[in-house]
Parts: sequence; C-alpha cells; structure tokens
Amino acid sequence: MTVPADSLFGPENLPYGVFSPAGGDPRVGVRVGDDVLDLSVALGEAVFAEPTLNAFMAQGYERWVAVRRRIQDLLAGEVPAAALHPVGEVSLHLPFEVADYVDFYASEHHASNVGRLFRPDAEPLLPNWKHLPVGYHGRAGTVYVSGTDVVRPSGQRTGPDGPAPVFGPSTRLDIEAELGFVVGTGTPANTPLSPDDFPRHVFGAVLLNDWSARDIQAWEYVPLGPNLGKSFATSVSPWVVPILALAEARVPLPGQTDPEPLPYLAESAPWGLDIELTVRWNGQEVSRPPFREMYWSPAQMLAHLTVNGASARTGDLYGSGTISGPGPAERGSFLELSWGGRDPLTVGGEPRTFLQDGDEVVLEGTATTRSGAKLGFGEVRGRVLPAR
Repeated sequence: MTVPADSLFGPENLPYGVFSPAGGDPRVGVRVGDDVLDLSVALGEAVFAEPTLNAFMAQGYERWVAVRRRIQDLLAGEVPAAALHPVGEVSLHLPFEVADYVDFYASEHHASNVGRLFRPDAEPLLPNWKHLPVGYHGRAGTVYVSGTDVVRPSGQRTGPDGPAPVFGPSTRLDIEAELGFVVGTGTPANTPLSPDDFPRHVFGAVLLNDWSARDIQAWEYVPLGPNLGKSFATSVSPWVVPILALAEARVPLPGQTDPEPLPYLAESAPWGLDIELTVRWNGQEVSRPPFREMYWSPAQMLAHLTVNGASARTGDLYGSGTISGPGPAERGSFLELSWGGRDPLTVGGEPRTFLQDGDEVVLEGTATTRSGAKLGFGEVRGRVLPAR
C-alpha cells in the first residue's frame, strides 16, 4: 500500500481508533493516510471486532509490538480492499472505555502564569510544585470523543455584592490544551511503577481538552481542589498514537536539576516529547503550545500516580495538565492568553476573552521524530451549547 511520504499517518505512526463503517458495528482500526484499516478484517482476530481498545490493550506490551510489526508488514504489500475505508466515510467513537481519570498540572509555564494571576503578591509556584507532579482526580463518565458538543455548565460562583455566592451558567468558560495518556496494562494494588516502566504499561497518547469553568473553579477549589468546574466535560481525540511510535520523538526535559527529583521520580532516560499543539478558536489559530517544554514527564506522572499503592487499570486516562510555553503565543488556555480577561484576543474581528455559546475550539497535534518525520494526532473538536 502506498502512503504519501508527507502523510502524518504513515507506517511510523499507525494510531489506533474505534470506527463504524456505514451500516456496520464499531470495531478497531488503524489510521493509514486518508484511510482506516479495519483490523478485524485485515488480521482476522476477534479482539479487533470489539467496540473498544481495552481488550487489545490488556494483552500487553509484547502483543502491542507484534501487532504493530504485522500491520507494517501488511502495509508493505497488498492490502485487501475490503479492509480499507476512507476516513471521511466512517463514524469515529471514543476509542477506549475510561476506567479512571486523573489530570496533572505539569507545565511550569502554565503553573507560573496562573500563580501570577491569582497570587500576584506571592511566589508564582507553591513550595511543593517542583517536588511532585500535582494532580486531581477527575470524572471518567464525562470523557467524550471529539465532535461531542459541550453544554455550558451551571454552578456557584462568587457574587457581585459580597461573600454570598450566586448560582447560574458559567461566564468564564475556558479550555485547556493537553495530552492524555492511556494505560494499557494495569497493576495490582500496592505495586508502584517506576518511570522506566512507562512504555510497558502506557499504550498511547491522545489530544485532550480539559474544559474549565473558571468562575465555578475559583469559588470551589479551596481547600480541596477542582470539582464541578472541571467535571462536566473532557474531550479526547479519536486516535490513540502508540507510545511505540512516540519513542522516536523523545527529547530531554527542560529542567529538574534544582531540586533534583526524589528517587522514585528519577528517569534513566527522560520521557520529554517533541510534540506541538495548535489551538483554533472559531477557525482562527490563537496558540501553539509546545509539549517539549513540560517540566514533568508522562513517565514521572505514572510513577507518582502509583507510588502510594494505588493500582493502575486498563483504560486509565491521565492528562498532562495545560501545555504552555514561555511565549505569549504558546499558552494553552484562554485564561492565560487573555491574562485573566484583562487583555482580550481578537477573534473573528471581535475582542474575546472566554467562550461564548456557539463557539468551537479545535486542538490539533503533531510529534516530530528524531529522523524529522511528523506523526499526527488528528484533532479534538468541541462546540459550546447554551446552559440547560
């Protein structure tokens, strides 16, 4: 099978997803160029006729390696026509059943920006930030696939005339441009993983938009952290880029020398990743957040997630937290891009700060390998509907 040399979905990528052909049931496929390869037909195994990736992911690392080689060998020859479907003619589904969802806060640039916005007279980073990957437990049941509309949430927020709150639709609806990491094989309880265990337990990565109601979040988050301001919706892309492919995009982490991480967070070879996201607001590019600037790696996040004895399960999803770089055009949230609403952006010829009903946000992502090849994540798209 011939795939254009400049395709983001060539044989060095092969992201997995779950799709339905016209009139067919959901099954597992791989994106190849502008087509979806139906693995239930191409490889003839029942595990690929499942409506999620979970059963395949649970088979483990050696199986992931073997299947990837089989697909690459198949693509080097003639692919049965019955196994190929144009990507524009299929329906794409949430690719895995989400077991648990945790979101981290791993960008120093993002955390520092938020600190300056909310604590202007104090140090931007709290004392624990450079010692551990800070995170919170999210809601697995509201993780949606790209293209799912997002209803504006309602909740409590600070009132205009004193300490008593008011209730109503969020007026400061925001996005967070992130990567999400999908656990393939889990662990029993009280079996901590090290950062070096990452590629054998994490199957792949997706684009992730952690929709955030900043006014609800600001009122509720002290003292226990985000809850309703985050739990209403999290969007992910339909394609899971394998860690086996992203290993070729590894780069050093930008910091972590003062202080050095504690031993359980030490990596023998850092899992920084050369990935760049693009944020489009109503079709207009407003930011390019660089994942290579993240302070904590996804391998360290996995180690921290399990160090207390918590188990990992097939289908666990953990987000990186907002990806922001050092430049103003590299910020991964509208909170930062508009500096808390003080500096509006011009979108469609109008000054804008937070999301209005009818707005659409699209995140795209591309990894760059050491050979210079580009690996695509596709997109995660969401449109805001009025509160109900």
